[in-house]
Amino acid sequence: MPVVRIWRRNDGAQPAGAAADGGWDFEVRPRRAVLTARIVAALIVAMFAVGGIWLRSGSTGVNFRLADQIAMVGIGVLGAGAVLMLTRPRVRVSPRGVSVRNILGDTLFGWEHIRGVSFPDRKSWARLELVDDDYVPLLAIRSNDKAHAARAMDRLRELGAKYAGPAEPKQD
Repeated sequence: MPVVRIWRRNDGAQPAGAAADGGWDFEVRPRRAVLTARIVAALIVAMFAVGGIWLRSGSTGVNFRLADQIAMVGIGVLGAGAVLMLTRPRVRVSPRGVSVRNILGDTLFGWEHIRGVSFPDRKSWARLELVDDDYVPLLAIRSNDKAHAARAMDRLRELGAKYAGPAEPKQD
């Protein structure tokens, strides 16, 4: 199945499927997961900064230096950066297809490759159903966002019907 990979470029070029003004009919990002990740990242940096400051205050028999304190804070910043990667998920819709960005990378799925979207029972996020009986998780539409997720699914299905046309009936 051909898909278009979208990579960030420094020349200011827009990703495939997007016009110069954005060109996306719909964009959704998670809400609660982003807030939680930001709080956790701030706590990680704070804990490692405090730990780095206190590193030289006790007499543990180990001789810690300023470089050790700076390294401790640096580890906290790296950990916080890893947690903030969880704020990246996004789903965008245009006439060309659906662009899905989960933790790493963007992928644009053309409407001819999309069968629909679903939100399976007891799952944490929605799925983009593909015609080859495969699916792609949509981490941007999460169950803990409740009404926000329901509105996003409704809008995604509405745009799917508009751009992909009516679903073909199943043949048994």
